[in-house]
Amino acid sequence: MDSLISIIVPVYNTENYLEKCLYSLVNQTYKNIEIIIVDDGSPDNSMNIIQKFVLADNRVKVISQKNQGLSGARNTGMNNANGDYIMFIDSDDWIEIDTCEKAINASEKYNADVVFWSYIREFSDSQKDNYLFDKTEIIWSEKNINQLSRRMVGLVGDELANPQSIDNLVTAWGKLYKKSVIGDVRFTDTKIIGTEDALFNIEVFLGINSAVYIPDLLSHYRKDNESSLTHNYKRKLVSRWKEMYSRIKFLLDRNDMSREYYDALKNRICFGLIGLGINLVKDKKMSFKEKKKEIYNILSMKHYQIALKGLDFSYLPIQWKVFFKLAKNNNALLLLWLLKIMDYLRKK
Repeated sequence: MDSLISIIVPVYNTENYLEKCLYSLVNQTYKNIEIIIVDDGSPDNSMNIIQKFVLADNRVKVISQKNQGLSGARNTGMNNANGDYIMFIDSDDWIEIDTCEKAINASEKYNADVVFWSYIREFSDSQKDNYLFDKTEIIWSEKNINQLSRRMVGLVGDELANPQSIDNLVTAWGKLYKKSVIGDVRFTDTKIIGTEDALFNIEVFLGINSAVYIPDLLSHYRKDNESSLTHNYKRKLVSRWKEMYSRIKFLLDRNDMSREYYDALKNRICFGLIGLGINLVKDKKMSFKEKKKEIYNILSMKHYQIALKGLDFSYLPIQWKVFFKLAKNNNALLLLWLLKIMDYLRKK
């Protein structure tokens, strides 16, 4: 009998996109699936849309709960999954109809614990192909799986030439997991660690023996154009990311990982400054003086100082060499101006 795939779909206020997501699931060419929709207290019309699919297809199940956030909804889905495999998809995204078939074929062919693939980033008026590696299949076995699990933690060596790629692999969507390798690993709320996917995947990937990358563009990740977003600086993100870094270090200590993993973690901490800086620059409420003070306070934190001290500048693109040089010297004023210029150029 074909293996069962449990597809977990957290839903919160996505009535405008939900049908497209669910149609892409019920029409999969691989039929032995269960679709577990977790309605996370949506006040919009999402539940009415869900009920249409529940009535039309007995593979679709719905669980309603009070709002617990994305992590809580995914955890509820996993706790109710009956499949041999687990897949996550966000309810405003969609996948190609042969995604499950290609993923499970790859898993069974190579006995892979995890299969992952490339995706298309969907903007409101355009799209962009995102290949995670080259356009060829890649297989990791017990002999070299450490290369992949370390990559989950962060970049090292010549990988530093592309700092923006640090989180390319950490998304929970775009992967097929054997349920057995997830075990009791669960997502931690963003109110604790700031972002949920990285810690989850680092813990899972530290325990796997094999993985396969298929280069096909199978997922569609919906991303609104940045110009349409309202940006407010998330001050609590600093302390939450610090907690995430501490938890990643705990995992590395527990698994007795090599020095390269710790170097990768330090580099992750450094690159976190990019996200914090861009987020700060985009804030409409804070004054320039307040932003400068915030940058100074962040760069004065011990974990950033330690990480910056060990950062290898040799592979970094020129703009990031300047960025991290200013950060290392805690030159908040020039760093803030550089961030404003870089943000302006990114929009061009």
